[in-house]
Amino acid sequence: MQTARRVGARLVGAAQGAVVRRHRPDYQIVLYMGLLMLLGLIIMYAIGPQRANVLNNAYSTDYYSSMYFFVKQTISLLLALATFVALAVLPYTWIKKYAGKILLVGFIACILLFLTGNLIHVDAITQCSLGACRWFNLGPLGSLQPAELLKFGLLAFTAGFLGMRANQGLVNDMHKTLIPLGALVLVAVFFVVGLQKDMGTGIAMMAILASIMMVAGVSKKVGAILLGGAVGVGLIFIVLAPHRIERVMTFLAGDSSTSAEIDDANYHITHAKIAIGSGGFLGVGIGNSVQATGYLPEAINDSVFAIMGETFGFVGLTLILLLFGALLLRLLKVVDHLPDMWMKLAVAGVFGWLAAHVILNVAAMIGVFPLTGITLPLLSFGGTSMIFIAGALGLAFQLSRYTTHGQVNKESRYENPGSRRGVGRTRYTGSRSTPRA
Repeated sequence: MQTARRVGARLVGAAQGAVVRRHRPDYQIVLYMGLLMLLGLIIMYAIGPQRANVLNNAYSTDYYSSMYFFVKQTISLLLALATFVALAVLPYTWIKKYAGKILLVGFIACILLFLTGNLIHVDAITQCSLGACRWFNLGPLGSLQPAELLKFGLLAFTAGFLGMRANQGLVNDMHKTLIPLGALVLVAVFFVVGLQKDMGTGIAMMAILASIMMVAGVSKKVGAILLGGAVGVGLIFIVLAPHRIERVMTFLAGDSSTSAEIDDANYHITHAKIAIGSGGFLGVGIGNSVQATGYLPEAINDSVFAIMGETFGFVGLTLILLLFGALLLRLLKVVDHLPDMWMKLAVAGVFGWLAAHVILNVAAMIGVFPLTGITLPLLSFGGTSMIFIAGALGLAFQLSRYTTHGQVNKESRYENPGSRRGVGRTRYTGSRSTPRA
């Protein structure tokens, strides 16, 4: 009798879309993420000594040892793995409940960064580079980029907000959904692109929002209007910043001009192409990179894809892109098999986050998109980006425990939760886990 009641409770919960029995998560997410992290660690071991030598010569110091960047990357990787585990085991309901507070903390951190970096000039806690203040200086612990926290908060909050509006049938409502969400996004973009001068992160935020809105069911007409508005805002930020205009003009000029001015402007992308071209089919091998010796700017950060092309060649770059593609496809599969709207939107946001970074970075390195200064996820040197992307993947990994066997009907009406039917068995029927919300 008790067993019958438990089964009945599960069926009722599934019918309401509130309870799905936990099962084995999608470990392919861990596999692809781990392989990418390992490749990033290998490349840091290979080019770290060259980068250290360049910096020591540039600043007439012996501060950077040959293992400096490898050790720093190893620490970042361990912190990223810890964050992944934390977000994989922390109940997703906690993230859902406190999404607004996470977003608020992200905004506060960005405000403090602006105050200490541009108005009060507290150099001890603010790290500025090339005219942009984007990091808090944490001393021996490295640095923290608050825009990444803001990005995660925006993902969690938007998933909850649009999930609620989708269940109410108000996703396309101008006054209750689109205007409030648009105002929030404009403020976030102003902090990141306007104050921190980080166009790449701003585009990534737009990609997160676009992915969530597409899955939430925003109409094509509304989506086209919002896309046009985003492009318009982007053009305004480009026009207001001379260095962005220069990057766009350099991109449009391509390789057609031979003037000294254009050659200087093209220096970064020219040497990125040289690095990829020099790698040939199989690459020059680990430790033999020429561009990493000081020719290619940001060789261990934004330009790491080009260095990997020189080191591992066409075969290596193809493998890297296949790993990213496989990881993105797993995220899409999780989205398709989640019955709960908030879960679907959260994983969709993670997909948009990762895809935007990969596409923007790779496209810039091969010359089909202007340089934006955005990291290649899990591969570039730097802790904040890796930690938060790993955390987002940890959340997606946890939510993969609640997928169903069959693909959830995309035409189901989420605005009437009481009318939803059960979504079928879980992906792993042998799981003995107790049902959780």
